[in-house]
This record gives sequence, structure tokens and C-alpha cells, in this order.
Amino acid sequence: MIDAFLQVLSPWLLIMAFAGVSLGIVWGALPGLSTTMAMALLIGLSTGMAQDTAIVFMLGVYTGSVFGGAISAVLINIPGTPDAVPTMIEGNALARRGEGGQALGMAIAGSFVGNWVGILLLVAFIPLVLSFALQFRSWEMALLAMIGISICGSMACGAMPLKGWIAGWLGIIVALVGLDPIHGVPRFAYGVPELMDGVNYVAVLVGLFGMTELFRVLPRKQQQAVPQSVGRVIPPLGKLMRYSVAAVRSGVIGAVTGAIPGAGANVASFLSYDIGRRCAGPEEKAMWGKGSYEAIVCAEVANNANIGGSMLPTLTLGIPGNAAAAALIAALALNNIVVGPTIEVDHPGLIYFIYASLIVANLLMYVAAIGLIKPCVRLFSLPRGVLMPLILPICVIGAYSVRLSMFDVWIMFASGLFGLALRHFRFPVAPIVLGVILAPMVDENLRRALLVFEGRPFSFVASQWVGTVLVVVLVAIFAEGILRLVRGSRVKTGKAAHGTR
Repeated sequence: MIDAFLQVLSPWLLIMAFAGVSLGIVWGALPGLSTTMAMALLIGLSTGMAQDTAIVFMLGVYTGSVFGGAISAVLINIPGTPDAVPTMIEGNALARRGEGGQALGMAIAGSFVGNWVGILLLVAFIPLVLSFALQFRSWEMALLAMIGISICGSMACGAMPLKGWIAGWLGIIVALVGLDPIHGVPRFAYGVPELMDGVNYVAVLVGLFGMTELFRVLPRKQQQAVPQSVGRVIPPLGKLMRYSVAAVRSGVIGAVTGAIPGAGANVASFLSYDIGRRCAGPEEKAMWGKGSYEAIVCAEVANNANIGGSMLPTLTLGIPGNAAAAALIAALALNNIVVGPTIEVDHPGLIYFIYASLIVANLLMYVAAIGLIKPCVRLFSLPRGVLMPLILPICVIGAYSVRLSMFDVWIMFASGLFGLALRHFRFPVAPIVLGVILAPMVDENLRRALLVFEGRPFSFVASQWVGTVLVVVLVAIFAEGILRLVRGSRVKTGKAAHGTR
């Protein structure tokens, strides 16, 4: 391990790690350009690099881009990455109150702590996390995705969780368009060739958040309240220590979720966000959804701890923990590294080098993030007539670049108009995006699980203890949302009765 650190701390590798982190932060901050896109499109830069240089560079991009989504989420209310949606909900509310610098500082601190927690827990508890992750088969993966969508729907609409759930299922319906991945049967394509490949979730993400925001802001006479100066970025030590328990808890959630193949940072972020609200004190819970620093800590720690967690199944089993990790596998393959159970035999010391690279990238991310926030503020604080024309081509490029298809650009514009209608009727858009992203996981795994359970007694299904626990969690989420809905209806009825007197 010491040799791995000494190797990573060589001047050239430090420069490349810093370059990767900086590119990742800028890329993640651009609306709609996700971590996966950053990893996939920047692989080309790593092809001519030496093996150790390519690893350090790509892990730097991975680390930086996960945090970068928080910058645009806080400043312009557009999440740079899907897992930054909880940060957008809380951070932009704080920015509108003139506390954007503190919100971004808390996001940086949360990202820094999350990376540490994820890496240290996985190094210390590799056998335990591995055995737990292997318990998640098709049934459990389908339930986990449904929990993520349900949590997002429940959290995004306050006292009206039904609207959030409807939005989540709308996202699932959108994701079902295209060829059935198991039998190859067209679904909801209606003979349109472009729909056979399905709907690109990046186009939907950019449309619902980026284009909807443009459609909302452009007609306004007053400019959007983007802070000209965010003020102090580094939060006081006392404020950081206040949320230390929430940070450790969220780090564990993010790392364990990352170790489950297919459960990405968006699941970790929303799961930690929901659990954090339930565990928060009364005063902090009242701020949830209105600008809570603890909520930012919960979301940012979890999605960054997810990085270390995703490395475990990726490196030891050859199963990518998420889509970004799949891109990392491709980058390693370009450098003649085949990940899997024999990785330590084929490449002795490589795992330690990767963990050392993650730690160094985390340290550099903290420095680069603080340095890049002020330029990003100046960028997003430009007059609306200048900024909006800059954001529009970025949105178009973000939608077009994934599949090089103009059809995805039209999907983006349609999603923007649809998002505008949803905002008008007070439906949340975040559950739709999460539904589009997680629906393939629900679809494939649920159908596969039904084939496994076919002809077996119910006792066999109940004997899958992890799945049983997840079913209880899913029922509890819906029950809590229904109780909240009932309480809200009673409060409205009481106010109406009081008003008629």
C-alpha cells in the first residue's frame, strides 16, 4: 500500500490526477452531462496514456464529476448529474437566501467525507460488504429500484406524495418504450424506428431540468436570482461537526449501495436523503425541502461514498457497480487490464494502486472544487441574455452526444414542454427522471424474478430474507406517504371548517 501511494504521489501522476479531477468537476457542473458521459467520452483521452496514468486520470474524472453536479444544482437549479437532484432541492433554496457559498462548501465537505468513508469502509470490510452484495439477486434488485423511485416520489412532493408516485411511474412508462430486452418485442414504439432503441434518459433529464428551466426563465422580465458572489465557501468547523453523525451514516449507506451491482449513486443519494429526514431532529426536519444543510450532507456524502463502493464488485467480480464503473472497465480493458476474481494474480498490487489513486483524487478534488466555484459563479451569474444562449447549446449537445441522434434533441424539447406543464400542475419532475433511469432495472429484474418464482410456493419467496426486508421497507414508504396525505387532508379540512365560522 505504501508503494502504491509513493507511485501515485509522483509529480506526473499528480498532474494527471488534478487534470482529471478538474475536467470532471467542470463536466459534472454542465447541465445534463452526467458522470457516465464524462467517463465514456473522456476514455479517448486515456488511450494513449501509460497504464498507471490512465487509471489515475479516469479515477480523477470519476471523483470530480460526481461532485460537479452539485455546482449547477445549487447555483442555477439544474442538476449537473441525476444524483445531484436532492442537492438541487436544498442547495438552490439556500442560494436564493444568499447562502449559496455555504451550501456549496457543505457539498464539497460532504463529497470529501463521503469519499473517505466509502474507501475506508470498503478496505476494512471487503469480505462483509462482498457477501452482503451477493445477496442481491433479481428479486432484490427490482425491489431496490422500486424503493428508490418511491422514496423520490414521496420526498419530492411534501404533503402530496401521490403526485410524486404518479410522476415516478410516468418515468417508468417512458423507459419501457422500445424493444423488450428479454424477448425483443417492440413496446409503445408505434412503428417509429427511432423509438425501437428506447428513450434516452439523458435527453429526458436535460429536457425536464434544463429546457424546462429555460422555458420558465426566459419569459420573465426579472433575471433569475443567481448570486453574484457566493461569499464564504469553507463552512465553519462547528457546523461540519454538527452533522458528523449524519455524514458517517450516509457514508455507510452510499458505500453499501455502491457495492450492490446496478444500484448507482442516484439510489444512494435519495435513500440517504430519505433516511436523513427520518433521523433528523424536529428543527432540522422542518427545514427539509426548504434549504437544509444536513440534507445536503446526507445526499453528497452518500453519492460520493458510492464511488468507493462501486469499485468492489467492479474489480473483484468484473460486474460494474454502476454505469460509470462500466466505463471504467472499458478504460482498463484498453490498457490490457481484465478485472475479475484473478485481478490480484494477474496484476499484483493494482487494487492498492486504485485505492491510493482514489484517496489522492479525493484530496485534489477538495482543492480543485474550492478553486473552481468562483469561476462557475461568474459563469452562471452572466446576464440572462448571455447565459441562456450558452446553456441552450450545452443542453442540445448533452442530448445529442449520447447517441448522436437529432431525435434525442427533439425528445429533449418535448420533455422540456412536458416539464413546464408538470410544474404548472405542481407535479415534481425529479421522480420522472429517476423512474426513467431505474425502470430498466425494475423491468428486467422483476421479470427474471417472476420466471424464477414460477411454480414455486409462497414460502420460497418469503425465504429470500433480503427481499422480504426490502418488501417491508417498500410497504413502509407507501404507508408513511398515505398517512402524511391523510394528515394533510385533515389539516386542510380543519382550516376550511375554521374559515367558515
